[in-house]
Amino acid sequence: MTDAHREPGFTWTAAAVREALGLGGVAAPRDQDRVFRHVSTDTRALGPGDLFVALEGPSFDGHDFLEEAAERGATGAVVRRIPAGRPEGFPLFPVPDTLVALGALAHHRRLRLPARVVAVTGSSGKTTTKELLRAALRGHLRIHVTSANLNNRVGVPLTLLSAPDDAQVVVVEVGTNEPGEIEALRRVAHPDVAVVTTVSEAHVERLGDLEGVYREKLSLLRDLPSGAVVVVGDEPAELADRARQAAPGHELRVAGLSDWADQPWRGRLLESDAVGRWRVGTPSGSFVSPVPGAHGARCALLALAVADLLGVAPEVARAGLPSTILPGMRTEVRRHARGVLLVDCYNANPQSTRAALAWLEALPAEGPRIAVLGSMLELGALAGDLHERILQEALSGGADLVVAVGLFAEALPGVADPRLLRAPDTDQVLPLLLPRLEPGAVILLKGSRGIALERLVPALGEALDGKPAPGPDGSPHGGHRPHGPPGPPGGEG
Repeated sequence: MTDAHREPGFTWTAAAVREALGLGGVAAPRDQDRVFRHVSTDTRALGPGDLFVALEGPSFDGHDFLEEAAERGATGAVVRRIPAGRPEGFPLFPVPDTLVALGALAHHRRLRLPARVVAVTGSSGKTTTKELLRAALRGHLRIHVTSANLNNRVGVPLTLLSAPDDAQVVVVEVGTNEPGEIEALRRVAHPDVAVVTTVSEAHVERLGDLEGVYREKLSLLRDLPSGAVVVVGDEPAELADRARQAAPGHELRVAGLSDWADQPWRGRLLESDAVGRWRVGTPSGSFVSPVPGAHGARCALLALAVADLLGVAPEVARAGLPSTILPGMRTEVRRHARGVLLVDCYNANPQSTRAALAWLEALPAEGPRIAVLGSMLELGALAGDLHERILQEALSGGADLVVAVGLFAEALPGVADPRLLRAPDTDQVLPLLLPRLEPGAVILLKGSRGIALERLVPALGEALDGKPAPGPDGSPHGGHRPHGPPGPPGGEG
């Protein structure tokens, strides 16, 4: 999570906790000298002297674990209610909402951090850009970065609260599940650099429509502190103008592959290798994007624009990019004896699915190019139309075979194309696809997490290694199918 060193520094006194939470008054005499080491929401991670925040959710209530928290060494807790049987001598800080309180504690900590804070949002490419930036800065600045994609109202505060005092840069990934979430997280993070990778039809089920997505994503740019800088991608074309309107008076940098990208961070795709990693030319020199596809190159240019803002020279930042490590199921390339598997099924929306199809179509292939497309979730009333559009584009593009799964299987019901196979769910894919495999195949798996296409990886990997294919029911050698789907590949789930 961090490349900075954990050194003694900021400590939470009882007075500081009360100030952060807006409680006023003074601590009880016995608690005035009490000091908390860290803030935690998970009793399993508590250590001696920690402050426990009792969060509540649909299936859990942190208030039920106060006794366990005390047994594990916590010496106080932030609570919404005071339960019976509270541990003796265990100070409680009562608040109306413990999730809001967690954000307040994080904001208090952030304002006392000497580090510059970079906040990254966007409809896609957030985690990729964050990890590319980590690689570009590593070894030159002490950095602290969001783990995996912990980008919500719990993850962002915990990232800030765990930042060491000696960190020079803190990078937080900012996501959303509902209107207003990014604004709330922006208030907590108070970023010095605000990055919007792109805006597209993602989460429209909750955000209403594309205009609602713009409002939510661009709320990261409003009311930024004096001197803050905005960095945005070049897609869609209107993003830069909208960003200027959202953050008047702030410096704006546009990075990408389009003519309207700013000259220092305007890239040209020069040549790509066998798995679609592009060599990108820029005014200050060229580099190979470690993330395949044109979308990977765009994320790399965004990371370089931010690194330059933070004082890392372009040639130094470019040299760090090859050390990028992405969590699993994101533009993951798996080579096998008789083909290649492209695992990009951590999430999906129309824009990221188009990018994945472009990646597949650009790759050299000795056998068929096969796109396995799983449902793009959280699209609300637009789902039917968007699945039809993307499926039509896939059939009109360079894919030799398209396996439509879930909502894609319901799209274009009147189309009978020999290149189109329909699977109602993931369990039906292997019986359809395995008989059609040929040597040299390149197979793309793209879909939302809810459709779980990663369950296909073990069987497809074996088939591409030339091992005996499962029988018609999907079981090895045509025998009884084992209980449960194949396990997911390594990496973050």
